[in-house]
Amino acid sequence: MKKLILIIPILFVLISNAQYEHEVTGYVWPTDEKVLQKLEEWQDLKFGLLMHWGAYSQWGIVESWSISPEDYGWCERKKGSNPDDYFTYKKEYENLKLSFNPINFEPEKWAAAAKNAGMKYVVFTTKHHDGFCMFDSKYTDYKITSKETPFSVNPKANVTKEIFNAFRAEGLWAGAYFSKPDWHSEYYWDPKFPPLDRNVNYDPAEHPEKWEKFVQFTHNQIMELMTDYGKVDILWLDGGWVAKKSPEEMKSYYNRIAENTVFGFPKTREVNQDIRMDELATKAREKQPGLIVVDRAVRGPNQNYLTPENRVPETQLLYPWESCIIAGGGWAWVPNPQYMTPKQAIHMLVDIVAKGGNLLYNIGPAPDGTWPEAAYTLLDEMGKWINVNGEAIYSTRAIAPFKTENICLSQQKDTKAVYAIYLEQQDGAGLPESFEVEGVFAAKNAKLNLLGSKTTLNWTNTEKGVKIFIPESVRKNLPCDLAWAVKISEVK
Repeated sequence: MKKLILIIPILFVLISNAQYEHEVTGYVWPTDEKVLQKLEEWQDLKFGLLMHWGAYSQWGIVESWSISPEDYGWCERKKGSNPDDYFTYKKEYENLKLSFNPINFEPEKWAAAAKNAGMKYVVFTTKHHDGFCMFDSKYTDYKITSKETPFSVNPKANVTKEIFNAFRAEGLWAGAYFSKPDWHSEYYWDPKFPPLDRNVNYDPAEHPEKWEKFVQFTHNQIMELMTDYGKVDILWLDGGWVAKKSPEEMKSYYNRIAENTVFGFPKTREVNQDIRMDELATKAREKQPGLIVVDRAVRGPNQNYLTPENRVPETQLLYPWESCIIAGGGWAWVPNPQYMTPKQAIHMLVDIVAKGGNLLYNIGPAPDGTWPEAAYTLLDEMGKWINVNGEAIYSTRAIAPFKTENICLSQQKDTKAVYAIYLEQQDGAGLPESFEVEGVFAAKNAKLNLLGSKTTLNWTNTEKGVKIFIPESVRKNLPCDLAWAVKISEVK
């Protein structure tokens, strides 16, 4: 396992062996030309928004996981009238739908802030593991549009549709997060059997008719999203343990989880949970040609890009990838979330782009349907920086040596231009009189300039790389803060 760099301090970080699956699971290139083209376009976007939101947000807790019998310190049950009694807790958790009423929900405001920040796509949690649907599914009543949920009378009750419409109106792609496991469904957690862990609580091989009902339930809900919610660009599937696996694969996968000593994962049962993903992907693409399918942590052709979670790889990965990162607090809303500083966020984006990846930046809406003001402030600062330096971010690809100390590289995929992005080290230090970009040499007639400035920069090649000189007039009038991109028109 390669060493990975943790970028930011956050309220909690789920450091477990299971997360490594999101980065190292074997990649299989798709064969559908439309999907390949869509992936190429997606790699141009670089910056997206992820939102975890549901009835659980009212408690300010980790989404879903506290109702799983697996015992993790980061999702300890503390809410409700009797959190020590599992069945009482689960009932009260599920009854949160009776009070969920986000009357201040303004997706247009979110979409405008995302566009202003330079984000190009959104991935929204249409359903998390708890099974609560943030869309109007006709296959369950455990949903925001249920008559028992007060928000159901609101004209914007079909939250997923409202979000997709608002973000598409701002020119962003729409992505649907969907949990394959459903801990509310009687076909996944049969009430006749106690749940033992995150898995289905019966053996599908011994109850094939019941499992088939769950497969059909899953297919039906996903096809609702593919049919009734306009253009969907990404189907982002979570819950990688729901998959077709051999007994050997299951044993290896869950033993790696069980060996984790940080949170004390239990020995998880080896259960083959085949929901026929090939069939599902084919049906989904009949409705949404070129659809990118992200079957997270499942080896094979339905994981069109990989998703390192709260991590940034040390170097370039040789397949399409996206780091999903918490902006502040947790995946879901927590009281008084502490967000990254603009410097942390911008440096992280540059680091990811230099290694050929995308950043999927998570913000958890509050139970009343608002974002914390700190989220808007942070996105505004990111947008100011991207307005100056977007040329070094969008439609770029990785170029070796990717990053040397505090200098990151990117290259426009359709030109010879290379960008050396200098990350400020000490606050307020700005750019030095000169700096050397190791491993990159400017071509004989290359022109260098700082993005946002019209001044042509002097340079010279050394034994290690190109040395760039920043005149005092530029250093005293920098076009942005925190990081600066020098465009090298052509390299050797």
